[in-house]
Amino acid sequence: MSDLTPTPDRPGLHISKPSPNAPAQGSALCHCGASATATGDAQVLLLVQGWEANHGSAHAEG
Repeated sequence: MSDLTPTPDRPGLHISKPSPNAPAQGSALCHCGASATATGDAQVLLLVQGWEANHGSAHAEG
């Protein structure tokens, strides 16, 4: 599998959770330049919510 981490050429949101007992990890990079990372299930959930509210599909609507 290729590396799915967001890059400036391929912005987006990437979430991983290698096993049920491991904490989730997430990274986001938007074409507007905003970026963020998170570790832990609760923090990754907040990252996803923030991405959806302020970047990702929110940019497509504007």
